[in-house]
Amino acid sequence: MIQLVIKRAASLLAGLGLLMVTLGATANTASDNNPAYRIGPEDVLQISVWKEEDLDKEVLVRPDGGISFPLAGDLTVAGKTPEQVQEEIRRRVERYIPEAVVTVSVTKVSGYTVFVIGQVQNPGQFTLGRYVDVIQALTLAGGMTPYAGEDKIQIQRRSPLTQEQQVFRFDFSDVKRGRDLDQNIVLHSGDVVVVP
Repeated sequence: MIQLVIKRAASLLAGLGLLMVTLGATANTASDNNPAYRIGPEDVLQISVWKEEDLDKEVLVRPDGGISFPLAGDLTVAGKTPEQVQEEIRRRVERYIPEAVVTVSVTKVSGYTVFVIGQVQNPGQFTLGRYVDVIQALTLAGGMTPYAGEDKIQIQRRSPLTQEQQVFRFDFSDVKRGRDLDQNIVLHSGDVVVVP
């Protein structure tokens, strides 16, 4: 009898462990598929400090990725999440206003822009309000022409801070066969998809 109880308890614990691993994997997948929004140039931010009417401002992110805010001065916000900017402003403003409560929200998304050029039906610049991957960007450009080198597509990415250029390869013929699906990356603002 005792052995039966021990076996059932072990089975139950193993099942719970499997459930926890499954839930953890699902949570990781969800967070990977929904990256936090990164602020970009030309975005409009609403920044406010609670109970301070003079510190309630709408701010345009400059082309260099910076903003100016009273008591916080100049700071670089491009590539950061609204929460990171909120924390940095709070830290700077707290020197003058103890226990300041700062709120940062993106009221206009203009900074998430991708470019698709080459052998696509409608090449150009696409300013979007959501993140897209390579296949979605190709779809926005109307798909590829019959002359496209679908196995030689490149994604060119320039770091806004260091200006270093990265090149990622994308083989559409592999992806449509269900192979190497991890190459269908989520594009960053400013990425250029080149279809030779």
